[in-house]
This record gives sequence, C-alpha cells and structure tokens, in this order.
Amino acid sequence: MATAMVIVACGVVLARTGDTIADRTKLSGVWVGSVLLALATSLPEIVTDVAAVRLGVVDLAVGDLLGSSMANMLLLGIVTLSPGGRALFGGASRTHSLNAALGILLTILVAITLIVRPSLRVLGVGIGSLLILLVYVLVSVVAYRINQDRPLPDSHRDLVGAMSMPRAVAGLLASALTIVLVAPHFARLAHVLAEQSGLGATVVGTVLVGLSTSLPELVTSLAAVRLKAYDLAIGNLFGSNAVNMLVFAALDPLHPPGALLSVADASHLLTALMAVALMAVGVVLTVLGPQRPAAVSRGGGAALLLLYGVGVWLLMR
Repeated sequence: MATAMVIVACGVVLARTGDTIADRTKLSGVWVGSVLLALATSLPEIVTDVAAVRLGVVDLAVGDLLGSSMANMLLLGIVTLSPGGRALFGGASRTHSLNAALGILLTILVAITLIVRPSLRVLGVGIGSLLILLVYVLVSVVAYRINQDRPLPDSHRDLVGAMSMPRAVAGLLASALTIVLVAPHFARLAHVLAEQSGLGATVVGTVLVGLSTSLPELVTSLAAVRLKAYDLAIGNLFGSNAVNMLVFAALDPLHPPGALLSVADASHLLTALMAVALMAVGVVLTVLGPQRPAAVSRGGGAALLLLYGVGVWLLMR
C-alpha cells in the first residue's frame, strides 16, 4: 500500500513537470507524452521485470509487460469516463493514432515471436526483440517530425504555474528515481503471491502486476486531464504500450538460456491479442473523438472496460 501511494505521488509530479517541459521547450504534447512521460511511467514495469527475470520467473515478466499494455487501455477507459475526460479526445491531436498503431505493430511482432520462437540472438538480444527495437526507433523519429510543430495550447498554462525548466527537469528525474527504488517490491510480492495462490506467474503477472505497475500511467494521465493537457494524457498511455514492448530487448541479455519470448508460456499470445484489440478501439477513439467527443468518450470508455474484462476472463479460463 505504501509503495502504491509513493508511486501515485510520483505520477502527479510527472504530469506537472512533463507539462512544463513540453511548454518551455515548445515540444509537442503528443511527443512528450508518448516518449518522455511514457519512459518515466514505464519504469515500474522495467525495474519489476528485471527483478523477475533475475528471480527466474520469465512468465511473470512477460505477463507484466503484455498485461500492462492491456491495463493502459483499461486506464484510458477510466480516464475517458472521469469528470474531466469528456473533452479528452475533442481536444487531442489525431496523430495519437500513429502512436497507437506503433503499439499495435510492436505487440503483433511480440505475438509472432511467441508463435515462431526463433532461437537466433544478436549480442544477447533475440531477433524478435531486436526487430521491435528497430521499428520503435524508426517510427518514433517519424512521430517527432510530425508533431514538433504542435506545441501545447495556452488554455492550461495558468494551471501549470511558474515552474522553471531546471525545477521541472529535477522534479521529473527525482520522481523517476523514486519509482526505480520502490518498484522492485512488486516483483518480490508477485512471486510470493503466484506461488501461494496457485494462480501461476502468467495470470499474476498479466492481471495483478500489470495493473499495479500501471499506477503511474493512471495518476499521470488523470493529473494531465486536470491540467487540460490532453495530448500528454493520451500520449502517455499509448506511448507506454510501445515502451512496454521495447523492454523485451533490454531483458533478453539478462536471460542467458535464451530470448524471453522464445521460452515464455504460449498463453501470453492471448494477452498480446487482447492488447491489440484494446489498442484498436483506442485508434477508433482518436479518429472519431474530435467529431463527437462526448458520445465517443462515454461509448469508447465503456467499450474499453468491457473488453478488458472479457480478456481477463478468457485468460483466467
């Protein structure tokens, strides 16, 4: 509980500092949310899964990364249905569909790797994870060039306050470091829970750890909505899904017996496909949202919650 509260506090700081950095540097809110904030709020997944791999619980790590992608879309539904969420897609850029498509593409590559299970490794990184890394870098460069001319609107600057650039950077780094220090507790607690409950590492990693390590995304996105920084809120969730898949390339060298996706349980394929389905709904929301924001927010948010519930039910079975 204490760990979760610390991460919640860090999430609020990340939203404010990320908003300030985007404003001071004139970078796009889409890019700051999908890359900078996504990397910061994905730290719990990264640190937790490094600890899980070192404990030898590969399925816990794989389940957490794919489960977090599902959880992020559940959080998008929650944020959309929140009091300030009705204007979320009406005030956001349509270029979020590019970030969502990147998450879908990378998750499909993970699913293909889970099916094919290639044994080839390059510098300790599985060929599937290496391909994910290359695609992420390429699309991120394209996304930056598309979004660099879309600065944050002036409508929420009075809510940000007079935070200086050095203070914003220091706050973001301090929050990220705090998350790194407290996140390993998730892996240890999840390992014990998986053994004592009999649910198994796959289910515990996908559902419980996936939701727990997504707390920074939830808090950061809700705080961004309150600041009316809608591009930060949506970009953070879609960007975190892409970063989650990128983490496989970092985890592979920590698992000498072989690439994670080549030895992981086949049931993770279901989680990957459900994550793709949820992100596809997110793409629809980014396209239709600017036209009918209120109706899209209510219907889309409910659809994401329902689809996530179906995915968890199928996984449990």
